[in-house]
Amino acid sequence: MNWRSSGLVTLFLLLSAVGWTQGFGTKELISSGWKFNLGDLRFGEVEYLDHSKWRSVDLPHDWSIEQAASKSLASCTGYLPGGIGWYRKDLDISANHKDEKVYIYFEGVYNNSEVYVNGKWVGKRPNGYISFMYDITPYVNFGGRNVVAVKVNHSEDADSRWYTGSGIYRDVYLVYANRVHVDLWGVHYKTEVQQGKANVWVATDVVNDGSEPCTVKVVNQLVAADGKVVGASTTTSMVGVGESKAVSQQFEVANPALWSVKSPNLYKLRTEVFKGDVKVDASETRVGIRTLSYDANRGFALNGEWMKVKGVCLHHDAGCLGAAVPRDVWERRLKQLKEIGCNAIRMSHNPQATCVYDLCDELGLLVMDEAFDEWEYPKKKWLEGWNVGTPGFQGSYKFFYEWGKRDLADMIKRDRNHPCIIMWSIGNEVDYPNDPYSHPVLNKEGIGQHHEHGYKTDLPRAERIGDIAKMLVAEVKKYDVSRPVTGAMAGAVMSNETEYPGTLDIVGYNYTEYKYKQDHKTYPNRVIYGSETRHDFNAWKAVRDNEFIFGQFIWTGFDYLGEAGPWPSRGFISGMIDLSGNIKPRGYFRRSLWFTEPTAYIGTYPLASNRGELSTDAPAVWNYENGDTIRVVAYTNCREAELLLNGKQVGARKAYDDAKGIISWDIPYKPGKLEVVGFNKGVKATTYAIQSSGRPYALKVSVDKQSLKGNGAIAHLDIKVVDEKGVEVVLADNVVTCKLEGPARLLGLESGSPLVTDNYRDNVQRCFNGKLLGYIQATGKGKIVVKVTSPLLKDAGVVVAVD
Repeated sequence: MNWRSSGLVTLFLLLSAVGWTQGFGTKELISSGWKFNLGDLRFGEVEYLDHSKWRSVDLPHDWSIEQAASKSLASCTGYLPGGIGWYRKDLDISANHKDEKVYIYFEGVYNNSEVYVNGKWVGKRPNGYISFMYDITPYVNFGGRNVVAVKVNHSEDADSRWYTGSGIYRDVYLVYANRVHVDLWGVHYKTEVQQGKANVWVATDVVNDGSEPCTVKVVNQLVAADGKVVGASTTTSMVGVGESKAVSQQFEVANPALWSVKSPNLYKLRTEVFKGDVKVDASETRVGIRTLSYDANRGFALNGEWMKVKGVCLHHDAGCLGAAVPRDVWERRLKQLKEIGCNAIRMSHNPQATCVYDLCDELGLLVMDEAFDEWEYPKKKWLEGWNVGTPGFQGSYKFFYEWGKRDLADMIKRDRNHPCIIMWSIGNEVDYPNDPYSHPVLNKEGIGQHHEHGYKTDLPRAERIGDIAKMLVAEVKKYDVSRPVTGAMAGAVMSNETEYPGTLDIVGYNYTEYKYKQDHKTYPNRVIYGSETRHDFNAWKAVRDNEFIFGQFIWTGFDYLGEAGPWPSRGFISGMIDLSGNIKPRGYFRRSLWFTEPTAYIGTYPLASNRGELSTDAPAVWNYENGDTIRVVAYTNCREAELLLNGKQVGARKAYDDAKGIISWDIPYKPGKLEVVGFNKGVKATTYAIQSSGRPYALKVSVDKQSLKGNGAIAHLDIKVVDEKGVEVVLADNVVTCKLEGPARLLGLESGSPLVTDNYRDNVQRCFNGKLLGYIQATGKGKIVVKVTSPLLKDAGVVVAVD
């Protein structure tokens, strides 16, 4: 299919595997009982090394987040260190498996990992974001002692522009399989939806690691949510020794329940492989049927419905948890993004944990999956502090030539079954002008492009970007032609002088809304969208008011670690939600632009402090000095709004101002309840209120789950400071201590503060904006008793059951 031959392109589905990360065999999660040594050591891989005195850790594990920050370290990492670490674990592999294949599967190790089994070197993987697997059968002592050792070398800790973490920060599995089995990520699909039916094509890659050719029977059944089989196919095929063979099948589904943002319907595909009459492998894959369309003039359609993509960029850390983020935490975070009207996620700027894609499938979130932030040359990074000395050039470019195509292929093969993914990105800002590429066009004045001024003849020529893009696009299309390939361009002016944009199926523009109309006219067949944008109203209007721009991805959804400013900055605070899970004012402003149901929010600030401007970051505070003139701003999607104080109107009803996106009033402060009322067609549609508070009096704690299901499950503690009447004291900064009794551990207390100098991993933390978020992880069955205390405040508690 030639994406550029027409303005209209229709995509068809690929289906989704959940909880079956490798896609074959029987997996065993091996997360507990690992031993860890921070620092390099000679012969850390040897079979009989005594590691009994090493520190015990459970996976996933990120050692960087556990360390003390230092202003001498790189600001891009949030001033946290990397280093070298060793992991070791004793494995119990029964003699019952001696006739099977045994694999070890890593979802992600950051970075430069080397794996050994019983002292034998198994393999290496430089890229810290890519999932990988090794066949360890030749090294296993079945029924005897086995030990796996993993060396992680993150000694170049400033190798990224954001916080990466260090260590085995995602799940690890042992996988047992018959010598004839489905290949790694070996079940994949596409469908075509026409006239009330779906044609489903299934390819099952079967591996024969036996000693002789064999005939296999592959059975695939598609099962609806009610348990009924709605499509099936059975095929036999001969598979040679050492061969991986694709077995192709097709069946039809009548009246399919389509996967969409509003209704993320999922089926289940059951795959069984038989050798003779014996079933030798089986797996289950969740399926979402949907169609995608892209048009240079109309934008994007899901299942034939033209729509705007309302997306956010998202890094992979979660504050005090670092890069080791459990599924339960991701679920809460993604649901919060949906609460503010978000319908899409950009994986910035690397593939993320499989559970994140699974959740997007379940919740109905569109995904832009992204592979790289740099290609053959590194970007500038501050190696010591912020804007100190000469920028350095650590980075993943060192292994791009050897590993880039394989890393990209593995991302596509691992993720291509997720219906949530609507495009593949081969790179973010790889074309940043003069960092590292340059072009004579940069000598032109007034081109409106952020760059170090002028053409730099000592830098690589920008034409090279097009050559690499061709190579990467071709690699993507080996494994998936159902989705477009894109890239997030930082320098549209420079890149338009190269073959890069023309190589892409759809073209992302970072922070260059002013180029939309101009380039749409110049390149009428180019599908354009905002791959990275600011929060401001005009950036959204450039999407809303131009049918040919199908969406935007705002930087960012959540605050994140790294890419920090001067010490003691902790990270980047551009998010709509802070690290403690609190929606910021800008998040509520975005909700007023994106949400479909009536919504409203009010924020306040002294008029004199803002020079009369309308802020999109106004806090929901109503505590000032009597008589102060306060600007009250309403973020709402209602057509009109009025302001009440203690039940009386203090702000006349005003119409929504589409030039500003904000309704405002200037009123004298008086304590009490301040409320905005939104109206549509003269009818009350929604309200939002804030309340003056007294002095801090007590703590209040709540939990998102009253019961947890098994080891590893997470409960989120929402801790607040309230006054004697129970009103939140949003300006409180009391120090809180959290104590647990029962089968659980406290992973950290997250305040959302931008400062790196606090210890967010212990049980004592100062409130920020009157709140804290606690992460409690179950370690067994029973009852967890949580108690939170603070000097001079009334304490609080909560009980959580673990089944």
